[in-house]
Amino acid sequence: MNQKALVLDEQAIGRALTRIAHQIIEKNKGIEECILVGIRTRGIYLAKRLASRIEEIEGSPIPVGEIDITLYRDDLSKKTENQEPLVKGSDIPVSISDKKVILVDDVLYTGRTVRSGLDALMDIGRPSAIQLAVLVDRGHRELPIRADYVGKNIPTSSEEKIVVELVEVDQIDQVSIYDK
Repeated sequence: MNQKALVLDEQAIGRALTRIAHQIIEKNKGIEECILVGIRTRGIYLAKRLASRIEEIEGSPIPVGEIDITLYRDDLSKKTENQEPLVKGSDIPVSISDKKVILVDDVLYTGRTVRSGLDALMDIGRPSAIQLAVLVDRGHRELPIRADYVGKNIPTSSEEKIVVELVEVDQIDQVSIYDK
């Protein structure tokens, strides 16, 4: 893959997350009855960063969970030696029933990952509302899904790929566009 452009650097990612944190607080009139749930893998780290910013702003913590959507994907791939899907499990520290769940992911593209996340959440409990926060919305939706909170809209062609790198996984914070 050939890198075409660096779209967000460390500071831009930080500003986007701070803006999303403020929007979450404003839309929900605080954080009571709210929980952040990150989609594996990078969504988890973004959810934790959002929780930290929200706590700085509000002065109280917001619960953070993580969800594994492997078994809910419509393109399920086999990854283990015995041809079983590799499942890492979900960890949600509080009940999501009757809570406002903010589902967090790195890139919104076709909408299929988010649909899988919605299915996984509904198997765990019945939230009063589900909102979606993404660092990048690149368009090309295949399902009628839109984000409530977007760090940056990055129009792309289907021949391009958005790569989100986070310090927790990749040792650098940046978002780039690559040719496929």
